[in-house]
Amino acid sequence: ERVIAGPERRSRLITPKEKEIIAYHEAGHAVVMYAIPEHDPVHKVTIVPRGMAGGYTMPIPEEESYLTSRAKFRAQLTALLGGRVAEEIRFGDITTGASNDLERVADMARSMVTQWGMSERMGPIQYGERDEMIFMGRSLGESRNYSDKVAQEIDEDVRGLVDAAYQRTHQILHEQRDKLDAVALRLLEVETLHAPEFEAIMRGEQIVEQPTSGTPAKNRAERAQPGLSDDERKRGEGEGRDKGLDLGGTLPAPA
Repeated sequence: ERVIAGPERRSRLITPKEKEIIAYHEAGHAVVMYAIPEHDPVHKVTIVPRGMAGGYTMPIPEEESYLTSRAKFRAQLTALLGGRVAEEIRFGDITTGASNDLERVADMARSMVTQWGMSERMGPIQYGERDEMIFMGRSLGESRNYSDKVAQEIDEDVRGLVDAAYQRTHQILHEQRDKLDAVALRLLEVETLHAPEFEAIMRGEQIVEQPTSGTPAKNRAERAQPGLSDDERKRGEGEGRDKGLDLGGTLPAPA
């Protein structure tokens, strides 16, 4: 997890508003994953910052697989858009936090059309030459081995895949709005949800709090920053917020 997502950065200063946006962003990913049978199940969803991300949602496959179907790629496109759509639904606006999600969506949709033969119109043909050919004495301009008309058709099919996924994401999160709110609010309380508690929320079950000593806020703060010294806290306060913070997204399932 540390290798994939980077080290935890609990000292990073995040405003309450930003924290709420991150919570809804990650809840959007998680709720969509849960709603689509073809997607790997959610293992963990958190708003604890790691690396340059404000949080992340981690799916883990139920069984090892070496092949990926078109249906599963479509499910992944839909889930990747869950964060951005959740922001739209809850706040009526969007942020730059979905930039990595959108990059992955564009790359995946284009590969479906040009590399994996998953476009009905374009058929079972690979378009364009492999990236490694560019570094074997050929320029970038020579790497495209198809016409402008075909390039336009590829762009249209890529757009079609993304638009269909976007509409599906909107439909799921509108239908599951109560679950979206419940997951986001719970993340704001405890910061991290593992599969059992997340799935219980999605089933509409009541979450039973474990009794703890002291005030809940104090206990959560102690759990969130174990052993953090005053000097470390001051360094965190001086660190400020990174420009272009990625709100997080979905981590690739472990291979």
